[in-house]
Amino acid sequence: MSATITDNTGESRYEIHVDGTLAGVADYRIVGQTIHFTHTETDAAFSGRGLARQMIESALGSARAAGLAVAPECPFVRKVIADAPDTWLDLVPADHRAEFDLPTD
Repeated sequence: MSATITDNTGESRYEIHVDGTLAGVADYRIVGQTIHFTHTETDAAFSGRGLARQMIESALGSARAAGLAVAPECPFVRKVIADAPDTWLDLVPADHRAEFDLPTD
């Protein structure tokens, strides 16, 4: 299984392809210096393989590299951040963490 993650800027979404087949997407919109992740979805045929987490971690890494703050409106993106706060929590501005039920300290 070969997974490839791309940022499809034309569609405002990250995509993960497995062996050339679209397996999942993470929709976003950029407002100013903040990327708002709004929805993550994995095709049922590919669920349970950790592909969505892999895609979101890649997207969060790209946000960091671009100097963007993150607004995790999507519950799954919030979960990825909450599961690894030492890695990802700093991307969410401290004064906005409470609105996403993330640690504020």
